Amino acid sequence: MADQPKLQRRVDTAAEQALRRVKYVAPVDLLVILGWLPSVKVEAWRQGRLGPLADELPVDRDKVATAFEYLLAWATAHGLRPSETTYTAATRDRRALVFTGDEATDTLFRTHWISAELSDKQRERLEARQNKAPDLVVISPSGEWTCAECDTRGSAGEFLLPEQEPLCLTCADFDHLVFLPAGNAALSRRAKKESSLSALVMRFNKRRKRHERQGILVEQAALERAEEQCLADEDVRARRRERDAERRALQDVEFQAAMAAEILRLYPGCPAERAQAIAEHAGTRGSGRVGRSAAGRALDEEAVRLAVIASVRHADTDYDDLLMSGVPRAEARDRIRDTIDKVLKSWA
Repeated sequence: MADQPKLQRRVDTAAEQALRRVKYVAPVDLLVILGWLPSVKVEAWRQGRLGPLADELPVDRDKVATAFEYLLAWATAHGLRPSETTYTAATRDRRALVFTGDEATDTLFRTHWISAELSDKQRERLEARQNKAPDLVVISPSGEWTCAECDTRGSAGEFLLPEQEPLCLTCADFDHLVFLPAGNAALSRRAKKESSLSALVMRFNKRRKRHERQGILVEQAALERAEEQCLADEDVRARRRERDAERRALQDVEFQAAMAAEILRLYPGCPAERAQAIAEHAGTRGSGRVGRSAAGRALDEEAVRLAVIASVRHADTDYDDLLMSGVPRAEARDRIRDTIDKVLKSWA
């Protein structure tokens, strides 16, 4: 391992992380883990708002090609199975997304490496999910905008199609759809199924730096049929929700116990009650904390380490006092870094 080039070690580590989390390795996900592609850029590209994805990379294509060579070697050594995946834009024309414009290179981008541990049926389900056309997306912007076709000015809270140039719903032929806010999963699922045309409504969360679902656009008649269906079996779904709540509560307890055990494995000097407290805090359902991320639920070592660091930062340093006194966040973190390192060293 020590004799490997630095980039090869980084690729191997990133591939292992992705495989543990989702049972396959996608080149695009690899580039995100390597830090070469922000997730928001990938999201904008999938929505059809960007040109070739390679144009967003801060490294040259030769370095990307080298990284893919290392990925191929790693995947072959671990017995992973290649699967070429369709990448379709979440736009009205459902056009194929472009990675570089060179077919040979784009084939490398499209090739996912799937775990050999999956059964044939599991592999088929995974490939079907990966090749499914994405939902159409409509954006609820936070500021003013202008339609590229009719020059109509829109404001925050109105909807537009996030293509390379924004379109109002009228120009996109979506103005006959009605908005169903998120919050009732059964109603949303049924309305979407009943509607011949639908779109997800997303809004960018500046604090979390990601788009979040606000609801869906569906046909009025489809929504009415879905409401009738929900009224017909409300009692059954209420009982199911109760059972699901009990099951999730049990799962949370089991997950938090597993996370506490993983914390103690990585940091055997950490008091057991502190490890449990960290796991309960980081793993609280709906908290948005690292323990509820995909990596955290998979008990990825880096995610567990970040949860421990967050706890030490707030409980064992004067970080919060520094923030309250007006010290910038980056500077406050620099000041407490040595203290965090000492605590982690004592626990390790």
